[in-house]
Amino acid sequence: MSARLLLVDDDEALLTTFERGLKKRGFDVQTARSGLAALEALDAQPVDAVITDVSMRPMTGLELCERIRAGHPHLPVILLTAFGSLETAVEAIRRGAYDFLQKPLDLDLAEHALRRAVELSQLRGELTRLRAESPSKHSAGLIGDSPAMRRVLDTITRVAPADATVLITGESGVGKELVARALHDQSPRARGSFVAVNVAALPESLLESELFGHAKGAFTDARSARSGLFVQAHGGTLFLDEVGEMPASMQAKLLRALQERTVRPVGADSEIPFDARIVAATNRDLVASVERGAFREDLYFRLAVIELEVPPLRARGADVLKIAHGLLTDAAARANKDITGIDAEAARLLLRYRWPGNVRELVNCVERAVAMARYELITVDDLPPRLQDYEPRRDVLVSTDDPGELVPLEQVERRYILRVLEAVGGRRGQAAKVLGLDRKTLYRKLERWGHGGADDET
Repeated sequence: MSARLLLVDDDEALLTTFERGLKKRGFDVQTARSGLAALEALDAQPVDAVITDVSMRPMTGLELCERIRAGHPHLPVILLTAFGSLETAVEAIRRGAYDFLQKPLDLDLAEHALRRAVELSQLRGELTRLRAESPSKHSAGLIGDSPAMRRVLDTITRVAPADATVLITGESGVGKELVARALHDQSPRARGSFVAVNVAALPESLLESELFGHAKGAFTDARSARSGLFVQAHGGTLFLDEVGEMPASMQAKLLRALQERTVRPVGADSEIPFDARIVAATNRDLVASVERGAFREDLYFRLAVIELEVPPLRARGADVLKIAHGLLTDAAARANKDITGIDAEAARLLLRYRWPGNVRELVNCVERAVAMARYELITVDDLPPRLQDYEPRRDVLVSTDDPGELVPLEQVERRYILRVLEAVGGRRGQAAKVLGLDRKTLYRKLERWGHGGADDET
């Protein structure tokens, strides 16, 4: 953490001692020997936090705190006094102080308080910038500056003008349909239709008719001919969501349609040509499905001319806040509420949480927070209990010198592999890539530990 501090005290000896101690702990420290000098220093160069003595003359630390809060409302101020009392602490908080420490200064406590203050200061700065940008809903799941998301957006830009078939992969809820829409919107087919179908939502008996259409009288209630989605998407894009769930019999028919660029409606004698770009999506590891014989290898290669993996939300860092603000603007407008942003403590929880439901869960969280909000900023109390109560899991490897706490190497390996598998949503092919293992080696290890069977790809 690159943290700039302003340390204020009229006792030169103590000031020097505190300065040396805080510099040794990695802080970039400026000093001032009076309240007026501190205000001048703040005007000259911004800092992340201020720590000031209370008992100074002519301007006290409490007065300095009040002046700083007036001119720099988001800058945390920590007050320091040798005469600590409940009354002084209450007055300090009333004047806008972030925290209150007593002399002699405990550098461990001071470091903890300052690190937390700096984190909040930097979060507040980021939140202020996000509010100033006033983002709209704007395909919220595609907002972001993280390296993982920049790769996705770059691929969309490069691939959209082509007509190649694209297979979008990623966990449930990451925004695969948003990526498909972006490919369509940035393509020469943007004026055509974007037609989406969830393959898993349709029974096999209806799926063929839905995709390829049917002739009049093809089955009971088929009183007139109906064109399928392939033909309806003519000139545009057909998005096949959850394509990994497609029954084996339909896989062969889909493969033929992609190869021939024609479809035969159910009950018809002739084929109909179509001109649509095909984009498919799945949360399954299709390579593993091919190896198990659950998905046709030739269809996989036909769909995955270009494979585009969308990262989970937990891998996108501060993108969470950008997406949340985009969603917040839209949700607040629909709820007719004057909500301008998210406070720093709530933002901290959003960044800390792992988001197993990805962007879909974040949408739910923001809508709930807007409904619960009583003020112009979303607070911790507005967030779902699962976020408020969330505690990050400890690392698999811990630093210890106690032989009693050390575990065998195989146990460490087992814990880490299962942790990686959990992080990628049970997708074993992806886990193997992260671990640097070939797929068969990973499968053997999992079977030895009693974690065999099909992938957890829901």
